[in-house]
Amino acid sequence: MAKSERRGARTQNGSGIPLQTAYDETDARSAHATLGDETPGAFPYLRGIRADGYRGRLWTMRQYAGFATAAESNARYRYLLDRGTTGLSVAFDLPTQLGYDSDAAIARGEVGKVGVAIDHVRDIETLFDGIPLDSVTVSMTINAPASILLAMVLAVARRRGISFDKLGGTIQNDVLKEYVARGTYIYPPKPSMRLVTDVMAYCATDVPNWNTISISGYHIREAGSTAVEEIAFTLSNAKAYLRSAREAGLDVDVIAPRISFFWNAHNDFFEEIAKFRAARLLWAKIVRDEFGSNDPRSQMLRFHTQTGGSTLTAQEPDNNVVRVTLQALAAVLGGTQSLHTNGKDEALALPTAESARLALRTQQIIAFESGAADVVDPLAGSFYVESLTAQVVERASALIAEVDALGGSVEAINTGWMQSRVSESSYRAQQEIERGDAIVVGVNAFAETSDGPQMALQKIDASIERDQIARVAAYRAERDAATVASRLEDVRSAAVGTENLMPRFLEAVDAGATLGEICDVLRGVFGKHVAEAIA
Repeated sequence: MAKSERRGARTQNGSGIPLQTAYDETDARSAHATLGDETPGAFPYLRGIRADGYRGRLWTMRQYAGFATAAESNARYRYLLDRGTTGLSVAFDLPTQLGYDSDAAIARGEVGKVGVAIDHVRDIETLFDGIPLDSVTVSMTINAPASILLAMVLAVARRRGISFDKLGGTIQNDVLKEYVARGTYIYPPKPSMRLVTDVMAYCATDVPNWNTISISGYHIREAGSTAVEEIAFTLSNAKAYLRSAREAGLDVDVIAPRISFFWNAHNDFFEEIAKFRAARLLWAKIVRDEFGSNDPRSQMLRFHTQTGGSTLTAQEPDNNVVRVTLQALAAVLGGTQSLHTNGKDEALALPTAESARLALRTQQIIAFESGAADVVDPLAGSFYVESLTAQVVERASALIAEVDALGGSVEAINTGWMQSRVSESSYRAQQEIERGDAIVVGVNAFAETSDGPQMALQKIDASIERDQIARVAAYRAERDAATVASRLEDVRSAAVGTENLMPRFLEAVDAGATLGEICDVLRGVFGKHVAEAIA
């Protein structure tokens, strides 16, 4: 990074885009040649997918939460709903994410730690007890076993007499980014892609208002990518899902309207706003020009945003409130449809109820006090923002073309190319912090010499795991074992063949099969993915 007289002043941003001292009309005119039509609500949706922005409807304030048991998480959901949250987002513990029951040996020590433990349909009933699934939208951050968790939600809805077409929500269901950034995969890429398209096909006819995949750049950014890489790699993954759906005989204009995206909001305020604007334009052109979409709903990039977890600091955690506020404001100015704001204590533990409330209040103050939601895309026309948006579009387009030249996302992931690019960017960013070229307030600059006051942290008691294991054992003892065995054999037979697995999952969980039992059947058919070392 080039030095300047003022410490922390930059001549290029984190994506390597050069920064001028000032921007003028010439820069904006040059940007317009790349960006084209800037009418809100019109293709390519640069300025937003709705002509009236937030005037008709605010973004969904969807606070991400889940810990310990279904009962404790349910209490947190009710707490948030009572204080103005307008949508729920479920965090699952690691055993659930990896398709293991709480009593599996590999789950020991992790039950309920980073999210809620879900083993069977009764846990889902408890999780959403008293919550009207036909009027509150539910987002579930789950990937490898996403189809099974969705089947549990459907089983609960059916037991409550709720028609599937009344259900609204999202499952993340984005397995490709697991191979790139997170590692909570189970099966190899090919059968994993089959599970994704099975959900798409099933919901297109049976659960029409459910978002069948939320393609995530968030975790790619958390792993260390730049903003440009975040949208380029995520949109490349989206193209892979559309190709897989097309190969399965699914029409783009049936599938794409139920695809949503999940972006990160980091600290570079203006680059983040430009990133959101650029992503909308790129997606609109990809879906129309490369996949032949004729439906505007397919071409509209709808997205959820979460503020940057990796930007939070354990040192001086109150500073995180300011970081989260700036990140949330960038998401709103960028036109997000849904938003989660992190708690100030999340670099140390799961958020307490108090920090979760403050995070929600941050959104509410932006929505109702700042004036940011009163005008569509209020930074449109800014010389800097227009120029930056165009440069993000150009650089992301070039990177997408690189992925295409490698054979697409799946091949770029299989060879380790995409993972290597993210690792290199992460290393460069960390080096800048360690050299002091990138300032992190309270960490490598302006740091206090004393520890300061201690804050109360959310703690998960060891008894949580013991009690959850006992409940799993009791659940297995109560069910009809012969029926469960028969439904699991139906799953195995369907997995060996080519039929859609969703109906089999629904009947299996409704009969009493656990998440781990179903995933074990699929492991027996599909195998387990083992990552190769990247040179």
